[in-house]
Amino acid sequence: MQQPLPEHFYTMLQELQAIDFVLVELTLYLDTHPLDVQAIQQYNQHAHQRMHLARRFETEFGPLMAYGHSYSRHPWQWIETPWPWQV
Repeated sequence: MQQPLPEHFYTMLQELQAIDFVLVELTLYLDTHPLDVQAIQQYNQHAHQRMHLARRFETEFGPLMAYGHSYSRHPWQWIETPWPWQV
């Protein structure tokens, strides 16, 4: 039986989801405004922030994505915590 997850699991996951939302919106905007330097800077800032937060999350809780997008320790971690869409 799985043990309950700590509160910061959900806090970090919610922060990742918020950053992902911003990145999707900036991507859509930049598709139609490719010369907007400020939007590109915001995109890069959020992408950098996401990379670091995702690395911290995966170190503590395991992979966020499968198929070679995230590393796994032994034993296979993908099945150990709820998948991102299950929380």
